[in-house]
Amino acid sequence: MSLTLIVLLPFLGALLPAIMIRAGRNTCAMATGSVTLLALILLASLAPAVMAGEVIHVRYEWLPALGLNVNFFLDGLGLLFATLILGIGLLIIIYARFYLSKSDPMGRFYVFLLLFQGAMIGIVTSDNILLLLIFWELTSLSSFLLIGYWKHLPEGRQGARMALTVTGAGGLAMIAGMLILGNIVGSYDISVILQHGDMIKSSPLYALATVLVLLGCLTKSAQFPFHFWLPHAMAAPTPVSAYLHSATMVKAGLFLMARLWPVLAGTDEWFYIVATSGLITMVMGAWIAMFKDDLKGLLAYSTVSHLGLITMLFGFGTPLAAVAGVFHIINHATFKAALFMTAGIIDHGTGTRSIRRLGGIASLMPIAATIGVIAAASMGGMPPFNGFLSKEMMLDESLHMAWLGQDWVFPVLVTVGALFSVAYAFRFIVHVFLGPKQPVYPEHPHDPGFGMWGPPAFLTVLVVLIGLFPAVVAGPLVEVTSRAVIGGELPEFHLALWHGFNTPLMLSAVAIIGGLLLLWRHPGLMNATKNLSRPEAKAMFDGFIEKLVGLARFMTDLLHSGSLQLYLSFMIVAAIAIGLAGFYTHDGYLPGTRELLPVSVPVVIAWALLMLTCAASVILHYNRLLVLLFVGVIGLIVSLGFIYLSAPDLALTQISVEVVTVILMMLALNILPKETPRESTAGRRFRDILIAVVAGLGMGGAVWAVMTRDGVTIADYYLQNSLTRGGGHNVVNVILVDFRGYDTFGEITVLGIAALTIFALVESVASGKAAARLASWVKEHRESAERHPLMMVIATRVMLPLSLMVGVYIFLRGHNEPGGGFIAGLVVSIALIMQYMASGFGWTQNRMRANYHAMIALGVIAAALTGMGAWVAGYPFLTSTFGHFHIPFIGDIELASAMGFDLGVFLTVVGAVMLALAKLSQVERMAEHSDINTEPMDHDPSSGRPLTSPQQNEA
Repeated sequence: MSLTLIVLLPFLGALLPAIMIRAGRNTCAMATGSVTLLALILLASLAPAVMAGEVIHVRYEWLPALGLNVNFFLDGLGLLFATLILGIGLLIIIYARFYLSKSDPMGRFYVFLLLFQGAMIGIVTSDNILLLLIFWELTSLSSFLLIGYWKHLPEGRQGARMALTVTGAGGLAMIAGMLILGNIVGSYDISVILQHGDMIKSSPLYALATVLVLLGCLTKSAQFPFHFWLPHAMAAPTPVSAYLHSATMVKAGLFLMARLWPVLAGTDEWFYIVATSGLITMVMGAWIAMFKDDLKGLLAYSTVSHLGLITMLFGFGTPLAAVAGVFHIINHATFKAALFMTAGIIDHGTGTRSIRRLGGIASLMPIAATIGVIAAASMGGMPPFNGFLSKEMMLDESLHMAWLGQDWVFPVLVTVGALFSVAYAFRFIVHVFLGPKQPVYPEHPHDPGFGMWGPPAFLTVLVVLIGLFPAVVAGPLVEVTSRAVIGGELPEFHLALWHGFNTPLMLSAVAIIGGLLLLWRHPGLMNATKNLSRPEAKAMFDGFIEKLVGLARFMTDLLHSGSLQLYLSFMIVAAIAIGLAGFYTHDGYLPGTRELLPVSVPVVIAWALLMLTCAASVILHYNRLLVLLFVGVIGLIVSLGFIYLSAPDLALTQISVEVVTVILMMLALNILPKETPRESTAGRRFRDILIAVVAGLGMGGAVWAVMTRDGVTIADYYLQNSLTRGGGHNVVNVILVDFRGYDTFGEITVLGIAALTIFALVESVASGKAAARLASWVKEHRESAERHPLMMVIATRVMLPLSLMVGVYIFLRGHNEPGGGFIAGLVVSIALIMQYMASGFGWTQNRMRANYHAMIALGVIAAALTGMGAWVAGYPFLTSTFGHFHIPFIGDIELASAMGFDLGVFLTVVGAVMLALAKLSQVERMAEHSDINTEPMDHDPSSGRPLTSPQQNEA
């Protein structure tokens, strides 16, 4: 339960900053920090068990048949990343409180931050592929909001779009790869997949799955050739850069590589893709970082380089390289987060991030200088800091690797990359803090308060402690994490600052000396390289997006012509082709063996009437009103067919839907042209008739083939289990609210969305050009002189209580007899619609002040809560229960939890129908320039005088 709460806390806590910002910025920051601190405390309570080798599992079944379960697990790898996410997240929350200006909406920032934090925790603790994919995409969306937080800056919006596009596209590829892994193993649980490494590697789909998964990892971690998005994401506020690009988002790809290392690593495909991409990224990122003038730009490319280093180590595929990769994840998170926050302090204290405008600020900002020098030295791999230790391990592992049989490639290029790293690290130290002071700074340099320098100072202390005492401070965490990554026994290793004089030490010395020489010659290098032509990633990305948009527009214009006939033609012709292909490619077609049922005269008459009405609808389709009546007749005939075939539930539903549809469509057609233009030529009509006839014959043949053959269907299961497992005799209703309740839940959600869409569309009609057209609308037909006839008013008044009682009766009996929430909702809706038709909108609305938006929401919420109630009892979503109870004066009755779900269906149906009616009637009143009536009828029956309305049309 604690593990589940750790995942949920950031999402639940995201509400706090949005609310607490009203109490002040300090209160908002404290509320946000308390959420992360509580999650960190809960994580600490689980840490001893994980450090002892235990793996904590939490499982909730949701849709087990589809492999979609809410499973979490916490092992060493998850513990490491969760600690980084929550620990550094807490420091960032404190830092951001003092970094953000008063004009920055702090509440919104903290909301986005907690949403991102929750998504990252979800990634590192998920034990189900599908669940992990959900959290993976949530990180892309929430990081988009964080990177684009300063939405008034064009570069911020551009960086957010670029990050979302690249990581989102990689995520789509990763989804396919992860699903392939799940299909190979036969389970979507990650803990199960990790036990079948040999099965995955021997599968013919291994290479495809590996490439697809790595596309997601490499794009997320900004590895070549997808590295370009990360530097442009530096337009985000510094707290975002410090959090996303040191310990969280860019580490998500590394996490997944580490998580799947036991089942994917150790093959040529893995080595050449991962190690090569990491090596190129490491060297290229370090080279570019040397020439960046912007502090955050330098740190961005250094981040790209160090991520490449870790990627390369995981790509080597050896256990000791994996240990080195884990160790450098810890080290990089500490010094890089500290450096990003230091860059923010410098920008805050001097008014600039340009290295050319800085220099000599160590004496003016001693605290920032101390933090920055230590962290930068660790970034460059200088002893005695933690970056030096993992760099030594990396150099040692490179000596044992060969690329295409050449054993010099990795040692030489890795040393070159380390050399560049020393150069840009010392450039950060020398050109920013040391050297001569500038005559003028944009602002007078000064150290900030403790709130800004405290968080990076804490990380810098860790940099020093891990460097001096690695086995004590980081050793246990590295061991438990490495054991989870490797999935077996750990190789022998010893974390220490001094291992004697050896080859890695010599390579480090070469890198340090070479890096210092490069720094010495840096001005000359800048001049020599500034005129070199180099590919500009942003221009290439913008060009690619422009071409992609152009292609999409071309395809849209080609296929989406706005012709419904064309769309239907494509779909129907494709269906015909598939059906014919299946028919002719199957050998030995045999007719069905079922005997035909006798056909009575009434059935023949109903069938002939149905065919005649369908044909009339096609021939007279240009007369919209007449066709609507024909459609109503067709629905009624189909209802009779349902009754004849012993399907009263379907018949009731069909009749109710037809009545509601005809009424609402009549309202819509009233202000539309009564006839459609005759657009089709004779050739097009012949083509359409041919397609329709062939499709109709094909569908009829398919139905005939199915119905004349014996077969086992799922209907037998429903019939056998409806009463014993669903507690109802009405099989149809039990299917809707129990067996297939999830489908029904989706349908009422869509129904509610459709009603809200009608509301939004009609709201837009109340202004602009549409309103002007309505104002000039002229009636094309004569109307009755009496809008609200006396007989109709009286009849609907009498019928209303009876109809409502029938609706309640149908609702209550639905579990055992024909009825249910959907039919009851339609019956009640018809009764209410009749009141509107008889006495008008104004009179009826004044007496029935229902909030239909709220009714729709309550309906969906009631259905959802009923479904989630099953979780409390430990059952899958929407599992129902029932029991028999004795009520005094009434007797024994049966109550089922599905009634709550059915109530949600009822409320959604009534709310959706009535909301659509209310908005369509508004358009009618606007078009007819009619008053809102406050009287129930047009004439007083006692005196015969007309009743006038004092209220004017709200339009």
